[in-house]
Amino acid sequence: MRDWLGHGIVVAVGIALLVLLPAQAQLYTIINATIWTAMATLALSLGLVWGYGGILCLGQTAFFGLGGYAYAVAAINLGNSTWAVPLAIATPAVFAAALGYFLFYGRLGEVYLGIVTLTVSLILFKLANSTSGPEYTIGSARLGGANGMPKTPFLNAPFDPAVLLSPDTIFRVVLGALLLCYLFCLWLLHSRFGHVTLAIRENQQRVELLGYDARRHKLLLFVIGGAIAGVAGIGFANSAFISPALFSLATTAQVIIWVIVGGLGTLFGPILGAVVVQALMSWLGTLAQVHPALSRLDPNLVLGAALILFVLLLPRGLWPAVTSLAGRLRRGPGR
Repeated sequence: MRDWLGHGIVVAVGIALLVLLPAQAQLYTIINATIWTAMATLALSLGLVWGYGGILCLGQTAFFGLGGYAYAVAAINLGNSTWAVPLAIATPAVFAAALGYFLFYGRLGEVYLGIVTLTVSLILFKLANSTSGPEYTIGSARLGGANGMPKTPFLNAPFDPAVLLSPDTIFRVVLGALLLCYLFCLWLLHSRFGHVTLAIRENQQRVELLGYDARRHKLLLFVIGGAIAGVAGIGFANSAFISPALFSLATTAQVIIWVIVGGLGTLFGPILGAVVVQALMSWLGTLAQVHPALSRLDPNLVLGAALILFVLLLPRGLWPAVTSLAGRLRRGPGR
């Protein structure tokens, strides 16, 4: 009952932000909020795969980047985002299915799985960086190499490319997509599939002895995580420009830090971790403008320090600590 109350509060807060923030905030804040929401969706995808499936995917950014690039290429060539959106979700999902088949049916260990997925992401980063020449195009979409694809068409009204969505509407769409992904993950984990998946995480051999195909469950969860990362890529493409940085090692490290800081093994924890860490980085950037001496701080160093601090003080993560504290306060002192 307590868990469902927490999920209800999370959804209620999300709906409130969806309604109120665009009406109150300035354009710069709305665009930043859209980026943060897209990255929170990416964190949710890794939180699902790693926290509940026990799949250490160090290359979740591969699906994120594929979703962003697929949306940009499809939107430019089709001149319409209506079909670009499903294509951008399907592309990383299909890629995850192909990659996951060899990973899980090849029975790679957790460490090797992490290394392979990270390597795939870095290969895509290298390939995207090497497409700077004018000959590197897909249809009429120029990939741009390290410079990326800054002129990605924004979302338009369904089946009406003449009506482009405003930044505040795009924020509502991206946040709404995050809420839908959150609710879908919540339903999935409470389904029979979710129960078996959690059992596989705890003891795969025992589950297989009961007659379940652990590899198939892991593969399906991996594909779902890839699709959600593709949703995140679409949101990012509509708030920032698409570049090879989506596949980079720095982005990969950030997502892992968000999940650990927020709370591995929870749904809302990775979302909270993404928002908190991005807010911290934004605050430090603002502070550096006021105090130039702070501009010498390396953002990656700050991220590393934040990770160490959270691991030492809150080893279970921020969200489990908050829920535990709320439970103690509700029970009262001495209980």
